[in-house]
Amino acid sequence: MVVHMDRSFFFDAVRQELFKGEMTHPQVVGITAILDAWEKRFAHADRRWLAYILATAYHETAYTMQPVRETLAQSDARAVEILETAFAAGRLSWVKTPYWRPDEDGCSWLGRGLVQLTHKRNYEAMSVLTGIDLVAEPDRAMEMDAAVTILIEGMLQGSFTGHKLADHLNETNEDWVNARRIVNGTDRAEKLAAYAMVFDAALRPAAAHGMLVRLKLWGLRVIARLTARAPRIR
Repeated sequence: MVVHMDRSFFFDAVRQELFKGEMTHPQVVGITAILDAWEKRFAHADRRWLAYILATAYHETAYTMQPVRETLAQSDARAVEILETAFAAGRLSWVKTPYWRPDEDGCSWLGRGLVQLTHKRNYEAMSVLTGIDLVAEPDRAMEMDAAVTILIEGMLQGSFTGHKLADHLNETNEDWVNARRIVNGTDRAEKLAAYAMVFDAALRPAAAHGMLVRLKLWGLRVIARLTARAPRIR
């Protein structure tokens, strides 16, 4: 089904629901780049896939909608420093091997882009996908065109974890929560699901109002659960 997108409605909806009523120019530019690429190459694909792609970029870029370096640092050295500090303090308990540490060639395979591409093997795979030698120039994963291609194609093809969009969002299944496995296990899965459903509603003006009301109620329940589980800091 072709996505007939009312961009004015779309931006009005996400501005209010996800960006506290105001969006910066870079945020608009980033979202527009994703929408343009989708409409040019995948207009007949499931619009829920686009919603989850947008939600992933929203989360992975810390809401900036711009290709970024992990931790939002301006240099690899600073990003490595921040990650090492967090790792030493036990704040990255899910990390078994510090992937950001420079290899024998001095390259750091930390997160970059709209989806936070990590590990050398993924840079090698995305080099084939983008036609750019990202192993030789990993920072090019933060160029908008490359970042959009990596984000969309990687999630469609299951390049990151083996899970792909069609595994969780298809004709018989709509699993917004487990769709997080496409990129990063179940980390923040419920939050990503809520973001994705907001984007999905914004893509469908006719159904948006009722869906957004339900989402707000669902989001309050998620926040309550997360708050209840969060450790208290003294």
